[in-house]
Amino acid sequence: MKTTMVYHNPVLLKETVDGLDVKADGVYVDVTFGGGGHSKEILSRLGEKGRLFAFDQDEDALKNKINDPRLTLIHENFRYIKRFLRFHGVKQVDGVLADFGVSSHQFDVAERGFSTRFEADLDMRMNQQNELSAFHVINNYEEHQLKQVFLEYGELRAAPAMARLIVEYRKTEPIITGVQLKSVLRKFLPPRHENKVLAQIYQAIRIEVNQEIEVLKEFLEQTPELLFKGGRLSFISYHSLEDRLVKRFIRNGMFEGEPERDMFGNFEVPLKKVNGLIVPSKEEIKANNRARSAKLRIAEKL
Repeated sequence: MKTTMVYHNPVLLKETVDGLDVKADGVYVDVTFGGGGHSKEILSRLGEKGRLFAFDQDEDALKNKINDPRLTLIHENFRYIKRFLRFHGVKQVDGVLADFGVSSHQFDVAERGFSTRFEADLDMRMNQQNELSAFHVINNYEEHQLKQVFLEYGELRAAPAMARLIVEYRKTEPIITGVQLKSVLRKFLPPRHENKVLAQIYQAIRIEVNQEIEVLKEFLEQTPELLFKGGRLSFISYHSLEDRLVKRFIRNGMFEGEPERDMFGNFEVPLKKVNGLIVPSKEEIKANNRARSAKLRIAEKL
């Protein structure tokens, strides 16, 4: 029996859309459509000539399509943003909004395998057509690959021992469900910190399955060219790996190292940050627990 499809209220709704500084006749992109909450808010601020393009690779999200002639919903990963906007005759836009991470709906549908709350098969695919799943990662990755995933994406100090134990266990039988995985890694889950460590393990596997870091980098690199001068980016991140990439890209226009400086020590970057870091209020976190780790950063094209 499938869980009812429910999408919760989007995090930092007003602040994120405010960050776009929406013009009535502008062209905007919501690259994480989900339940359509941010898109509805953008549409409410657009005039008749305004346009909104939205992306979502999850088939479930397509069921939330808003009946509005100004909206074009594209069933694709946002790593292909430039390609698909050009297909629709759009080369530049006035703003791009992204709410990274897993949607509440994906967490709440047991059979999708994103949540530690349910007994479900290991899956975690945001695009259900993709071949790579959590099952494949856990049962087919070499020990050194698993170690790297847990270390880099879960920031787990016990990564080498975890990887070794998984490889040893699966010699006798495959690890099919999240409950099985939890049982295999039980010694690394102290009662006081069980949920935290489990969340780190699931985060690491999910990032690998969906290539989230590679996707984010590819996407960010396309955004300066996509924006008109004065155009805005409004991005919500949920973990430090994402937020660091967004922060560095806004500041330096690159993910590693420093930009080349002139003889006076100055350097040029395509973006400038707008305001400081924005986080949810205590009231919002109380109403929506998912908001607790959200970080909003806004940037403008120079």
